[in-house]
Amino acid sequence: MPQHVRPSLVPPHGQHTALAPAPATGQGSAPRRQRPADPGSPRRIVFLARRDLGNPAAGGSELLIDRIAEGLTLHGHQVTLLCGGPAAYRDYRVVSAGSDTTHFLRARSAFARQIGDCDLLVEVCNGMPYLAPLWHRGPTLCFVNHVHTDLWGMRYPAPAARLGRQLEHWALARNHRHNLKVAVSGSTARALTGIGVPEEEIRIVHNGVEEPGPPHPKSPEPLFLAMGRLVEYKRIDLLLRLWERVRPVTGGRLVIVGDGPERPALEAMAGPGVTFTGHISEGEKHRLLCRSWMLLHPSLVEGWGLVVMEAAARGTPAVGFDIPGLRDSVEDGVTGLLARGESSFAAHWCALALSAERRLALGRAAERRAARFRWAHTVRGFRAVAAEAYARAVGSPSSPAFGRTDPGGDSAHPVPGPVPVGW
Repeated sequence: MPQHVRPSLVPPHGQHTALAPAPATGQGSAPRRQRPADPGSPRRIVFLARRDLGNPAAGGSELLIDRIAEGLTLHGHQVTLLCGGPAAYRDYRVVSAGSDTTHFLRARSAFARQIGDCDLLVEVCNGMPYLAPLWHRGPTLCFVNHVHTDLWGMRYPAPAARLGRQLEHWALARNHRHNLKVAVSGSTARALTGIGVPEEEIRIVHNGVEEPGPPHPKSPEPLFLAMGRLVEYKRIDLLLRLWERVRPVTGGRLVIVGDGPERPALEAMAGPGVTFTGHISEGEKHRLLCRSWMLLHPSLVEGWGLVVMEAAARGTPAVGFDIPGLRDSVEDGVTGLLARGESSFAAHWCALALSAERRLALGRAAERRAARFRWAHTVRGFRAVAAEAYARAVGSPSSPAFGRTDPGGDSAHPVPGPVPVGW
């Protein structure tokens, strides 16, 4: 069965403001100390991904890889990100292999020319694969946010969509055969098994969330928030249509944070009470997540839904659809509400807006649950899987994660299905 990676398997050696609770106010920031990587673990780790976090099109996947790369660097690993598009300066090395499209073809030559070798190559499989096992013979790990099966048909005509789906499924199930796959949720793990990936090759490592800063009070007037990249599968157009049904009941404002190719069309169809902010600062993001009455997340597909947990960390419940990914990040009826149709979504939206008592109860439960998900846990979990992948490749079961399947104890026995971090 897919194995949940217990975050305590690899103990932390240091902390980072993005990976652990922030220092108390007034304390100076000490220089970062990098410790040597643990013996038997991969020292030189290369991530092969589509974008750097500084790319204007970056989203949750890029943030996740950045937080893991930062954490690995603090633990003494030498980390390189090989990606497409612009390469920003970071605490780890970033190498651009070309544009957003051409880098898929140039990844192999860029790796050979600018990197040369590594102890572990991590292919971030985000739709279009790099087929790294065809040209890299060293230890390799496959990182999967979500399987793009349904998205191919939204973005490409039928022949191209069919080819894309087949290529993605072949890459995950066959090209990466025998390599470990990191899934960000139980939903992603189930999608992988659905296309033929053996359960015993899957490890689950959840996203983390920042330790939130000082809270802001909730808005006295109804304030509803949607946040994310403005692309078709996020379905902000549907949210705008539902807003016309909800607004006469609730009043208030709908604030949409983010940018993307769909923004001009969305702005053209938006009715009264809708504000588009574009990109905002982290401080303004924190303020809006705190002050909002609820987060609205109408996405068609998610691997996890990082913004849902960011809102939860600030006591803001979410309303979304009952889809893979959100079933993992939202505990329906406890930390938020999941709808099975458009009318149900609008009904949840109205009901929650009209009940301050229920919003408060869901928000408090969401905040308690979000406290279990921190980037430090994510980094520890990933290090455990990386050590296991490295040990498997060199033929030695010396990894601290080797054979561990129980998220709640130290004994090694199978887990009956994926189990979220902290449960």
